[in-house]
Amino acid sequence: MTDRLRVAVIGVGYLGRFHAHIYSRLPQVRLVGVVDTDPARAKVVAEEAGCAAFTGLEALADQVDAVSVVVPTTAHLAVAEPLLSRGIHLLLEKPIAATRDEGERIVALADQAGVILQIGHLERFNAGVMALAEHIDRPRFVETQRLGEFVERATDVDVVSDLMIHDLDIILSLMGSELRSVSAVGTPVLTDQVDIANARLEFANGAVANAVASRVSDRRIRHIRVFQEHKYLSLDFIAQTIDIAYPRLAPGATRPEIVRERIQVEPVKPLDREIEAFVACVREGRRPLVDGHVGLEALEVALRVRAAMGC
Repeated sequence: MTDRLRVAVIGVGYLGRFHAHIYSRLPQVRLVGVVDTDPARAKVVAEEAGCAAFTGLEALADQVDAVSVVVPTTAHLAVAEPLLSRGIHLLLEKPIAATRDEGERIVALADQAGVILQIGHLERFNAGVMALAEHIDRPRFVETQRLGEFVERATDVDVVSDLMIHDLDIILSLMGSELRSVSAVGTPVLTDQVDIANARLEFANGAVANAVASRVSDRRIRHIRVFQEHKYLSLDFIAQTIDIAYPRLAPGATRPEIVRERIQVEPVKPLDREIEAFVACVREGRRPLVDGHVGLEALEVALRVRAAMGC
């Protein structure tokens, strides 16, 4: 593809606005317009991004090659279906859908249309996560913490679909083994949905993962710790540092000593990288890092976590 990719953003609330701004800066892209159910909001973001404002899909659908869908999860299928049926490539925010049936329908539509479907698990494009993955070798235990202060957005879903699903997706990508069992606990705190949760995942190869997520904490914490044979790794998502510890036998010693290293990762903006990757996949016709099938797998695990909590 040599022409500029024609794109639009559907849903320009908190996150969708960033999508529009990023597209507007990409030289290989022409941002045709933004869509929102709030006309005033659409107009403001359109003026910021230098594009047109729309209040519905029909007037826009024939003018674009690709779309970012940044609407509430419960509306994903309703918005995605007509676009996929028209052969429009989609970057669909995570989670892929509210239910497994809806997620499977979205994936089937994309497969039938032969279009790119990328799911917005942006932590896969976090520089620290990508650097950590280079050191992973058959992990035995993984522990994640994703804690944050309460904000009003994203309260249409619980903390598992809002926050924990990021770490569930990362865990699945690192383990490389079939998930065998899930146990979990969680409770509402400020909303009528589960706001804090703990999940334990057990895999066929004997590996175990523990994930903690909260959206009602007094401070922001993002950590992942990996224990594997002869090595421990800890990523601080916020500081973008990886601490590594491993044994080394010094000359003449009878017992190894623990060596510690710290890697300072060069930070990148994950959403910028995610959108740039989506544009590249559409232009080059290659499979996304997080395609619909990967997004569906993460949703299925999130649903198993919710079921284990009795949700």
